[in-house]
Amino acid sequence: METAQPSPDDSSVVPPSADQGPPPGDLGPSPGDPGPPPAEPGPPSGREDASPWPEPDLDLSRVRVSGPADMLAIVPHLLGFHPRLSFVVIGAGGPRQRVEIGFRYNLPDPPSAEAAGEIADHAVAVLAQRGATTVIGIGYGPGRLVTPVADAFAAAVRRRRLDLRELLRVEESRYWSYLCASPACCPADGTVFDYPSHPAAAAMTVAGLAAYPDRDAVAATLAPLTGAAARSMGQAIERACTKAQALMDRAQRTGSGNPLRLAISQGRRAVREAVGVYRAGGRITDEDTFAWLAVSLVHLAVRDDAWARMVPEHGQPHLALWADVVRRADGPWLPAPASLLAFTAWQAGDGTLANIALERALAADPGYSMALLLRDILAAGVPPSQARLPMTPEEVAESYARAETSAPSAPRRAGERRTGKRRTAPGKRRTAAGKRRPGGPSRQRTDPGG
Repeated sequence: METAQPSPDDSSVVPPSADQGPPPGDLGPSPGDPGPPPAEPGPPSGREDASPWPEPDLDLSRVRVSGPADMLAIVPHLLGFHPRLSFVVIGAGGPRQRVEIGFRYNLPDPPSAEAAGEIADHAVAVLAQRGATTVIGIGYGPGRLVTPVADAFAAAVRRRRLDLRELLRVEESRYWSYLCASPACCPADGTVFDYPSHPAAAAMTVAGLAAYPDRDAVAATLAPLTGAAARSMGQAIERACTKAQALMDRAQRTGSGNPLRLAISQGRRAVREAVGVYRAGGRITDEDTFAWLAVSLVHLAVRDDAWARMVPEHGQPHLALWADVVRRADGPWLPAPASLLAFTAWQAGDGTLANIALERALAADPGYSMALLLRDILAAGVPPSQARLPMTPEEVAESYARAETSAPSAPRRAGERRTGKRRTAPGKRRTAAGKRRPGGPSRQRTDPGG
């Protein structure tokens, strides 16, 4: 599910629910009874793709949704791209029936009653959990794929006693309503819909909510480096690994304690400086700076320091910073910055970008806990208003310091594993070919956000 506003690696990240700010539209008054709240919804077999609504400070108060054409005009802007072969769900609630949540599913192909039922049950559970009383379903694609999901969704909505305001199918600039049987307003060959000329689409664009041609176009904004640029970045990563090892060697020579302390300290400083550059409107271009950030973030103490700095009012600088790092990181260096990007994207209401970042993180490390946590949050449709961290950077540093003093000292070099074999420094990993490639230290659960 890709939610249009609402997604974890640590449950402590999500504080009690807060007001999510003004939603992006108004469906007008409509009664409804959501029935008893459902159990915590789980994702339906990985077909969901959550993408949050826009940032709360965007002024969309004049965007009113009064019919199918209006809704079809704003959906691409809420998702961030024009959906294809998708089933989009919109939920509204409150006295004015303001839009509260939207999310998207891939249409099962080949169609399956079981898959359609999973999508419908998950969608209704998320809607009820968020208090939506009025819902709209929109399928993008041919009838053979859309209709099974639309039928299952309509049945699930009726069971939950929600008000199904509209149920549409869209294909090639035409739409059909499953709820209207009158040929006068719903002709058999569909109703022509002109998206580019619709005033709601223009209003969303002016509000800063662009719509990419498709989801792949959004993913392309995070495409990794290739060719000579990738090779040059790889060399910068090697230099950063050498620097990290030198700092660990120096820390061990200067006394007892955590041999990572100097590397972590310099990593935190690099994060502070990088965030400062982007908040001031600047941008980092130096490969070695990006490489040091990527290598430093494998330490949870550094990653969580960066995480704790993501106050909502500074969301855009964090989005730009971590997107820049993600484009340049790969392998073991990718999960941390990709997860940080996912969190700040969710925080900013961009669930599509958050999901794409999580896909990159989990492709590099399927067990990375921060990415798994965020994936579960997005799948549950948790609103961005809950993306507020309960700890400051100073509190994060103090918690790690306490954990370090309470942990028994170890004679090994930090990041090495006691395997009985030759120890390998955290900056290098041996490959099957006998070569050495960059690799991160083992992730130890001595932090509050692992």
